[in-house]
Amino acid sequence: MGRAGGARARGAGDGAAAGFERLYRANVEAVTAYFARRSPDPHMVADLTADTFVTAITSFGSFDPGRGTARSWVFGIARHVYAAHCEAYGQQRLAGRRDLEPDQVEELLDRIDAERAGRDLVTGLGMLPDRDRALVELVDLAGLCPKEAAAVLGVTPGAVRMRLMRARAQLRRQAMTTNQLRGEEND
Repeated sequence: MGRAGGARARGAGDGAAAGFERLYRANVEAVTAYFARRSPDPHMVADLTADTFVTAITSFGSFDPGRGTARSWVFGIARHVYAAHCEAYGQQRLAGRRDLEPDQVEELLDRIDAERAGRDLVTGLGMLPDRDRALVELVDLAGLCPKEAAAVLGVTPGAVRMRLMRARAQLRRQAMTTNQLRGEEND
């Protein structure tokens, strides 16, 4: 696939299986990282990632490159999977999860540890309005470009850029306040 999974999911003459395999290979690491920033549980990260790609494969035939990139489509699915998980299960593990091999658990624990700073940021994002938080998550954490984020959220790229600028300014103000409070605690 092209730049970070943003190219078309399937080319002319490709079979759906080959197109989906390219989509999966180009995006699985980014989707796993997206969930690792949200959960310290390797089983939950694996389950949410798997659910995202199960949903993608079952609806792959309906992917419309005219509505956005394959990457933005997959992240739209990931956002819906996570929202449904939070609504249905809160912060509990998914029922019926598959067992992970010890090396898979270790790999996911390493990924989760590497994403600790990202989880701290996600915690701070909780103070932002939902629409602004979604933009920061998609652009700054998941690495989508503003045009891709606009496609995921159903808004214009110009609106994304303006909201993103405001959200980042608010996060900077919050970080400065937090750092000042931490400095006072250390005195």
